[in-house]
Amino acid sequence: MTRFFNTTGPCDPRRHYILPPSDRLVGGQLRRYVQDELYWVLHAPRQTGNTTFLQSWMRQINDSGEAIACYVSVESCQGVPDANQSIPLIIAAIARFAQTNMLPRPFKPNPGSTPAGEMLAKVLQDWAVETAPLPLIVLCDEVDVLRDQTMISFLRQLRSGFSSRGVGKFPVSVALVGMRDLRDYLVESKDGVALNPGSPFNIKQDSVSLSNFSRADVGNLLAQHTEETGQEFEPAAVELTYEFTCGQPWLVNAIAQKCAWNLVPQETRAPITASHIRQAKELLISSRAVHLDSLGERLKDPKVRRVVEAVMIGKTDETIGRADRDVEFCLDLGLIRWDDGLRIANPIYQEIISRLLSQNYQDNIPSPSFVWRRSDGTLDMPALLKNFQAFWRRNSDTWEQKADYTEAFPHLLLMAFLQRVTNGGGRIDREYAAGRGRVDLAVEFGDAWSVIEIKLVHPQDGLETTIVEGLEQTAAYRDRIAPGADAFLVVFDRRPEARARNWEERLTWETRTPQTPVPARPITVIGA
Repeated sequence: MTRFFNTTGPCDPRRHYILPPSDRLVGGQLRRYVQDELYWVLHAPRQTGNTTFLQSWMRQINDSGEAIACYVSVESCQGVPDANQSIPLIIAAIARFAQTNMLPRPFKPNPGSTPAGEMLAKVLQDWAVETAPLPLIVLCDEVDVLRDQTMISFLRQLRSGFSSRGVGKFPVSVALVGMRDLRDYLVESKDGVALNPGSPFNIKQDSVSLSNFSRADVGNLLAQHTEETGQEFEPAAVELTYEFTCGQPWLVNAIAQKCAWNLVPQETRAPITASHIRQAKELLISSRAVHLDSLGERLKDPKVRRVVEAVMIGKTDETIGRADRDVEFCLDLGLIRWDDGLRIANPIYQEIISRLLSQNYQDNIPSPSFVWRRSDGTLDMPALLKNFQAFWRRNSDTWEQKADYTEAFPHLLLMAFLQRVTNGGGRIDREYAAGRGRVDLAVEFGDAWSVIEIKLVHPQDGLETTIVEGLEQTAAYRDRIAPGADAFLVVFDRRPEARARNWEERLTWETRTPQTPVPARPITVIGA
């Protein structure tokens, strides 16, 4: 059977192309956790390979004959805050996974009439007795679904057995695995109250994570497909796959699968090119796969909104940094990354987030009745942006009142307007990062590029300062992306004194020449 790129559930090396997940463990020392009998936490975003890693390591330990390891998911306890109900569910999960994983020694928990507050500890103790003289290792997945008293009881019972852990006594090593670090679960379980030294779980050795694929990893994964099918990913296709995904494992597999199954069936053995990767990216975004669609729900969370909006509009905010709890949350979710500044995690997430947040706007923008395409098939961007000004005048005040992302509303409405026209015939590349004070858009349509920069006027800067700075930024962006392109600087002045003026004063259109770089081509400055 030919293996394939997997996008559903953990990877099985018999069925799927796979890279050694332990190679991506950041800060972890797997052998030491077993040898020194340590408890530890693994946290990484969804769809990055947590479960694949755990099951792979379980097989490796069991094959070695040095210990008995079992993977256990506690996902069945989601939404069950009462420990009296949830702890028996965890025991049932242990029984189920002990059988499913076909351990060297079978185990059937028998807690008897033990109270829920001691039941898990008793079962783990019994299990360690059953596995002796081999040590027992338990790998607990989906721990982040536990809440309230369920979480507290679960951790307290692990702690109660920790001091007596050992062969025939209690699991020598326990991994707690989920999307976020253990500290975050405990804070939520205590209604947001910060932890104190009396925390019910102070026995973890490390908190480690899984990294995304490196460039070399992406090449190695795609090379497995070439080796088994004879279908090559051209070097430019490999590079573009990494560029679009930044190595996010699910995205890499999803793009490669779209190419090999839909765009260039592997039976043909025709090479996969960079053009195919671009098509696969668009198919992936438009299909709204479960993993990508779930981003929409995350964007409704006020903690996520605060951070994502700041990144989207390039906002400078001294409270939004890596020490901020909301930023930590978004990093743990895999929505953002640190790259000399906070950025959306990868270009595909950038596109998904922009489309999700602007979709309702786009759906309510009427089909353009004006002439927006030139006779040569290229986009008439001046005509398009003049009509956007008219649309902004008629709708912005009313639509803004219903917006969730109020600071990003101007950016989202303009992007929705552009997307409404370019759908099916062009594409928009977006760049934004916290602290940059702008959003960069590059619009390709009819084999021609237009460059647009969006800026907000901040009270401390004023309109003219914003324009002068924006001209230089737009010129630099154009020189980097498409030197021959027409360039437009769209400035939204949302200050109260500006909004008090009449629309004839607020909506402006002029051509300006930036002072740097020299020589610089003119840029159209549009006020809204």
